[in-house]
Amino acid sequence: MKVAIVGQQDFGKAVLEAFLARKDEVVGVFCAPEKPGARPDALKVAPQEFVKIPKHGTIQYHPSLLPLYRGPSSINWPIIRGDRKTGLTIFRPTDGLDEGPVVLQKETEIGPDDTLGTVYFDRLFPMGVKAMLEAADLVFSNKHKEVVQDESKATYEGWCRKAEAKLNWANHIDFVYNTIRGCNPAPGAWTTLEGKELQIFDARKLPVRTFGAVKGKLGEVVEATEKSFQVTAQGGRIEVLRAKLGDGKKVAAGELLAAGQIKPGALLGG
Repeated sequence: MKVAIVGQQDFGKAVLEAFLARKDEVVGVFCAPEKPGARPDALKVAPQEFVKIPKHGTIQYHPSLLPLYRGPSSINWPIIRGDRKTGLTIFRPTDGLDEGPVVLQKETEIGPDDTLGTVYFDRLFPMGVKAMLEAADLVFSNKHKEVVQDESKATYEGWCRKAEAKLNWANHIDFVYNTIRGCNPAPGAWTTLEGKELQIFDARKLPVRTFGAVKGKLGEVVEATEKSFQVTAQGGRIEVLRAKLGDGKKVAAGELLAAGQIKPGALLGG
């Protein structure tokens, strides 16, 4: 089979290597121009030749179950919203963003403690590479079916960036925790501590069961151990295990506590 790869970064490179590993003929590799000073695109630096336009058309990977979550942050939003499943779609791209007919879909569960990192790197990335091969074989052999997306079920969400990743400790603990999970590792959920930005990555959700178990004010660091600290939100506490304060590095919460940078009684987001 002759294929041309249009993509970027590590996923594009992995798809390229998967086709090459099974001796398909890669006749062209295309990726976006790099910005000055940016990390070299992993796909662009891989071996490439340019020949001709694909005879069997084009297929594209998108990490959601289209028509749900069209847009650039389609892995973040299902986690932030507390969805229990997501998946990937291989489709025929049209002029509309993520709007072409579906060739293949695969589902995967979103566990209660999954993060953006675990959903993508552990599942959607490797599943996507295999799905691209499977879909290419179906199209090449003319055994594929193209299913028009149901526009009545379609949703579009824009970027999940810094503004969307800001934590509000007055929100329910479920929403706070889901935002942390859906932004870990990027863009990184964040709050403030004495004017400095505090990004929260690895964390646990600790629901409260009774009124008597409620501690402190919303956003207050109410407990600290050698390895973690707990912050009060509506309905429970967030136990922070890994964080980044100001211009520092991403470290275990215990390091921030040991350095005296975070102490019980501190108020986050105030």
